Formats: sequence, structure tokens, C-alpha cells
Amino acid sequence: MPVADIESLDHEGRGIARAAGKTVFIEGALPGETVEYEILRGKPNYDLARALRIIHASAQRTEPRCPHFGLCGGCSLQHLEPSAQTAVKQRVMEDAFLRIARLKPGIIHPAITGPVWGYRYRARLGARRAPGRPGMLIGFHEKRSSYIADLGVCPVLPPELSAMLPALHELAAGLSIAERVPQIEIAVGESPAGGLETILVFRHLLPFSSADLARLAAFGQTWRMNIWRQPGQPESARPLDDDARAATAALAYSLPEFALRLAFRPTDFTQVNIHANRLLIRRAIQLLDPRPGERIADLFCGLGNFTLPIARRGAFALGVEGIDALVARATANARANGLETRTVFHAANLFDTSEDSLAALGPLDKLLLDPPREGAIAVVKALSPRQPPARIVYVSCNPATLARDAAVLVREKGYTLRGAGIANMFPHTSHVETIALFERP
Repeated sequence: MPVADIESLDHEGRGIARAAGKTVFIEGALPGETVEYEILRGKPNYDLARALRIIHASAQRTEPRCPHFGLCGGCSLQHLEPSAQTAVKQRVMEDAFLRIARLKPGIIHPAITGPVWGYRYRARLGARRAPGRPGMLIGFHEKRSSYIADLGVCPVLPPELSAMLPALHELAAGLSIAERVPQIEIAVGESPAGGLETILVFRHLLPFSSADLARLAAFGQTWRMNIWRQPGQPESARPLDDDARAATAALAYSLPEFALRLAFRPTDFTQVNIHANRLLIRRAIQLLDPRPGERIADLFCGLGNFTLPIARRGAFALGVEGIDALVARATANARANGLETRTVFHAANLFDTSEDSLAALGPLDKLLLDPPREGAIAVVKALSPRQPPARIVYVSCNPATLARDAAVLVREKGYTLRGAGIANMFPHTSHVETIALFERP
């Protein structure tokens, strides 16, 4: 078997080596290590491989806590010490700016970090009948596969949810339509008293029988969780008893620094890591520095995660989101937190933004962007040179599209990249969350 020295990690957490004039991406290998590996797939310019034996181990290598690590695709970096994971992600961010945009942030902000275990307050688990064996497979997808990695534990879930997984297997296997329940979604919120509240949403392609409904209800009582069913699109999700009132605002999370409580449905998009999210909001507000009298837009605002803290600091906040249901939730959250006079929300397709549609928002002193992985290229191209926001805070879940958009902001729109830093929102994964500040003179 070939042997290689590992130089660095790529954006998916694979070790990078050079062999026979080609780049080799090796799963399970860390920088500074010498490994024996096997090639999984050969390409003209690179090979995909996995480590078979660690000949010389990195001092930053650690024993993975999860017994499913290596098979489950949920985590890719449990074998790397957490502080080293953060350093790797910062290098991924800096490399994206240099390689894609030929830019270097004026300041590298300290990394935002939180708990590294039990942090995952949202999870979408696949479910499938196990071929040739009794029971159900429940878990995340395996690496490089559509198969389900059957999870008995999951250390990145809160401990009580990890402990529930074996019972969840038994429940799912006993349903009359087990083969037609492809997904179970976990959503966790905070109770007003400070504890955790959990909803399990069962996606089902056929109606549940009365016996199924009784089993689901009993499971919820035993594990002190609310059980929902979802027969169609996310908005079709409802409690077992079809309580419409409970369906509108089933869960919530708090932002104590801003005296806010945001309600959401279990199928709404919210940040997975509530602890890192609070610190990310703090950083965003520090960089944006909203002040009374200012008019600030929050684009891709979701249910008001950044919009309401902006308003709480005294500015008028305009939230724009592409999903009507989230706009309704954001409006309700503003009302519930006494901020209805300092905010306004409306729906728009921000991937189709033009200079005219952006100008229709009115004059903006500052701007916050929090787009999905596709980035906000239409928005940054639509910024008018006649009346641009003086400051832009850009929160990104994809360093590549952030760097692409940064190049437009700096080279075409006259902004300076003042600073950037990462938030380790997903410890033990290769996911990189970045926050960057752009200013015009």
C-alpha cells in the first residue's frame, strides 16, 4: 500500500498529500501525519483515498467519542482535537478569501466557540427498514452513501436525546407503516423555565393507524416529548391531536443579552447550535453597531434571529425573507417582544434582486446578510453606488460563496474587507460559519 505525508486538510476534513504528481485526498488523515492509504477512486488530476494505518500520528489526534465515527457521515473531524478543528476552519476561511477573491481581511477576529458535545438542537434522521434483518435503521447518512448509518448513540445530540435512540428504533419498527416513514426530525427549544422542550416530527407517506397514533402518544409521554406528524411539505406538520394553536408557535429559544424570546415551529430553519448562535449574534451586533435613528436591513432574515436584536438596540430594522411562513413567524416574534413599531418584514425572492427592487426598500444606513450556501451574489451586484449602506455585516455558511461575493463588494462596489472570523457552529464537522465586516470610506 502507498505511504504519504499529510500537508494540510481540505474543506471536507480530508488530509491532503502529494504522490506521483497528483493530489491525494485521504479520509482519516491529519496534517503532519505519515499514513498508509488505499485509493478509493482515481481521477486524472487527483485521487480520493482513506487511511489504513497511521504510521506517525499527529499530536492533535484524539480518540473519537462516538462508536459510529468513520461510518456515519454526520461528523468528519472527531479524531482531531477541538481547538485544532477551529484552527483548521479559520485556515479554510482565509484560504477562500485569498484563492477566490485575492483578499485578506484587515483583522482576523477571534473564533466563536461553544460546547463541542451535546450541542445539536436540530437533527434530521433518515429511517429505513433494514434489508434482511428485523428492525429499522435510524440515523444520518453514511459517508459517500445514501445508506443510513444506524445510530445507537449520538454524542453531538443532547444526552437525553442520545439515550432515546434505541427506544426510537423500537417505536419506528413497530409502526404499521414503518416502510413509509422515511424521516424523523428532532427539534429542541427552551422552556420559559429554562429547561429543554423537544418535538419529534415523523414524516409519513401513508396515514397512521389508530394503533400507531396510540404508540406515538405513549412514546411522547414516556420520554416527555411532543410528537408531531408530517404527511406532506414542512407546513403540513401538526401535533398528533391536530391542535392548530400549538402548531403556530410550538418551540422557542431565548437571547438573554437582548431580552428576546423567538418562537418557531419544529420544521422551521433555526441554527443547530443555540450556544454558538448567541455568540454569533453578539459579534454581529458589535460589528454592525446599530444606533437609534438608523435604518438597517436584514436580508435572508428567517424568523428574526438578527433582525430583532438590531431593533432592540434602537434602530429601525427591515427584515426580508423568501419564505412566507418565516415572514409570518418573524412578524409574530416582533409583536411578542414589543418591537412591532421598530420592525417590518416582507417576503421577496432575494436570488432575483435587482437594483430597482433593492432601492424599493428605501435608504439603508447599514445592511446584514445571512444567506444560505448559495450566497448573496444578486444582492451585492444590485447595490447602488448612489446610496450604498456604509457598513455590511455578512454571515456565511459557505466560505467559497462569501469570498466570491466579497470580490464584488471590494472591486466593484468600493467596500473594504475590514475583518472576518469563523464560528464553530458545527464542532466535529467540516462546516465553516464565517462573519465578515465590509465598510465604505
